[in-house]
Amino acid sequence: MSDSSPLPPVRLRPEAELARDALSTPLLSRAARLARWAGPDTRVDAGGGLVDEQLPAAAEVLGLSGDDAAAYASEAWRVALDTGLVEIVDEAAGTVATGEDLALLTGGAPQDVLGVWLAALETVLADASVPDLDDLADAAEAGGEVDLSSLDWDPEAEAELLDGVLGNLYLLTVSEDGPGEGPVPLPALAASVIVPGDMGEPTNDMLEQVSDAMMRLDDQFRLLEPVGLVEYQPVDETLMADTEEEPAAPLDDTDVSRYGMVRLTPLGLYGLRSRLLEAGFAAPAVGDLADKGADALLDATATFPPTAAQAETEQWLTRREPLAAARELLAAARGSDSGAPLRRLLCQQALSLVGAQAEPALREVLDDPELGGLARVWLTERGASGVPAPSEDLVFWLTVDTIAAQLAAEGNSDELRGLVEGLAQQHSGFFAAAWRVEHPATADVLEAMGRLHPDKKIAKEARKAAFKARSQHGG
Repeated sequence: MSDSSPLPPVRLRPEAELARDALSTPLLSRAARLARWAGPDTRVDAGGGLVDEQLPAAAEVLGLSGDDAAAYASEAWRVALDTGLVEIVDEAAGTVATGEDLALLTGGAPQDVLGVWLAALETVLADASVPDLDDLADAAEAGGEVDLSSLDWDPEAEAELLDGVLGNLYLLTVSEDGPGEGPVPLPALAASVIVPGDMGEPTNDMLEQVSDAMMRLDDQFRLLEPVGLVEYQPVDETLMADTEEEPAAPLDDTDVSRYGMVRLTPLGLYGLRSRLLEAGFAAPAVGDLADKGADALLDATATFPPTAAQAETEQWLTRREPLAAARELLAAARGSDSGAPLRRLLCQQALSLVGAQAEPALREVLDDPELGGLARVWLTERGASGVPAPSEDLVFWLTVDTIAAQLAAEGNSDELRGLVEGLAQQHSGFFAAAWRVEHPATADVLEAMGRLHPDKKIAKEARKAAFKARSQHGG
C-alpha cells in the first residue's frame, strides 16, 4: 500500500458499540479481572511479569485450567501492565497496585475504553512478531543469550510481514469489490505480500515462501483472535501432519477453508484504521465529512467508490436542511477548473438524494451557464412544471461537461464507450457542432471520443473536431 493515495473509506460502527466489543474481548476482560485481583501481596519479577508462584492463583481468578492456563494468565497480566490497568509500585520489592486506567473501563467514555484496547492491541501485535518461546529457549546459549540467526528470525522482517498482511486485509475488507465482512482465505492473504501482482504463474520458490508465510500467519492470527482483531478459522491440523508433503492447490470452497480463513471484526477495522492513521496513511471513514462544507464533500468523494460516496453524502445531508444543503452544493459545483465537471456530476448525484424542498434552489440557477443544465434535469425528473427547454448550446455544453466528468471519474470505461457510441449515433452532426462548445474540456472530450469510438471513420471525425477546438481556443 502507498501512503500517498487515500484508501477507500471504511464504515465504522458507533464508538459505544465498539467499546462494548472491546470490553468483551477475552484478552482485555481477563486483563481487567487480574487488575482488580492485584493487591499488596501480588509479586512481580524484574520485568514486571507475575512471579511463577502467583500464576496458579491468577489462572484460577480467570477460571483457566489445563496446560496453557499459566501462559494465558501471564499474557493477560502483561496486557494489564502495558495498558496501565496495573502499575508497579516498588520495583525493588516487586509490588503492584491497581492502575488509574482501570477506572476508564467502567467510568470512561467509549473513546477512553477504545484507547485502552488499542494499547492492548499493540502489545499483542508485538508478541505476534516474536517466534515461539519454546524455540527461543531451545536456541538459548550458555549464559542465557539467544542467537537470533539460529532461529532464522528477523524481528523487523516479521513485523513488516504482519503489518503488510494486515494492511492488505484492511484494504480487501473496505474495497467495494472485496469480500466485505466475509472471510479471506489465508493462502490468498499470504500470497498478497509475497507474489507480485503482475506475475503470471508463481515460481516454486515463491509457492514455498507463501506456504512458510501461511504457517507463521496461522500462529499469529491465533494470537490476534483473543484481542478481538480478527475472527479466525485455523489451518486444518491434518494438512500439517506430513511436513514433507506440500499442501495441494485448493480446488473448491471446502478445500480453501481448510487452509485457514480470516476476517476483520468491526473492532479490528477500527483498530487497523487507527494504526494506519498513526503511520501517516490517508484512511478515511464514512462520516468524516459530515461537518465539512459542500466543497470538501465534493472534492473528497471524487476519489470514493460509488457506494461509499453515496453513504458519505447521505450522512452529510442528514445534518442539513434540504434547501440550504442544495444551495451549498450548487455553489460548490461551479467552476472552470479541471475538477469542476466531476464536482457537478457528484453534485447532481447528491441532489438526487434531496427531496422536493430543494426545488427553489434549482430554479434559482436555471439561467446559470454551468448549472442550468443539471437544474433542468433535476426538475424534469421530479415532474416540476414550467421548466424551460434548454437551448441547443446548453445541450452541447452539458454533454461535454458530462463526458469530462465521466473521464475524470472512470477513465476509458465500457460505460463511457457506450455513451460515446450512442451520442455519435443519435446526432449525425455532433462533431461538426461540438468543437464550437465554449467549455474548457471540449478538446479533451473530443480527443477521448476519438480514442473510444470503434468506428475508424467516426473516430477520425472526433479527432478533427478536437484539432479545431484547440485551434479555436488557442490550445
